[in-house]
Amino acid sequence: MTITDLVLILFIAALLAYALYDQFIMPRRNGPTLLSIAQLRRGRVDSVIFVGLVAILIYNNVTSHGAQMTTWLLSALALMGFYIFWIRTPRIIFKQRGFFFANVWIEYNRIKEMNLSEDGVLVMQLEQRRLLIRVRNIDDLEKIYKLLIENQ
Repeated sequence: MTITDLVLILFIAALLAYALYDQFIMPRRNGPTLLSIAQLRRGRVDSVIFVGLVAILIYNNVTSHGAQMTTWLLSALALMGFYIFWIRTPRIIFKQRGFFFANVWIEYNRIKEMNLSEDGVLVMQLEQRRLLIRVRNIDDLEKIYKLLIENQ
């Protein structure tokens, strides 16, 4: 096993750990889930570039008769990238004391101001940061509003 294979195994393990955390562990942290809303995906161009580059590496490894283990590891990396970027949907998960946005826990008392833009983006102003929440279904904004009013 080469250094390349070890690095690939490390990246695959990191992506798998992230996928398991995002799918199974995060919804169970900080109490029961009150509301889980699907968000719009941002820029798929990066994901196409990543999976395309890995596909080029697979092709290069196969044509140069590289190690079969490396080909399998590159294929697993491409599949993990495809899952993370294309199959998994980003979600905002609301709990009793706060919510998870982009895998970061934010308590409700950190919200200083909320606005709704004309194009249906909920803007939450925190102490030093602005969150732009783009939901897939525009009706979900009303659910978020009702939940925030109940918990404040």
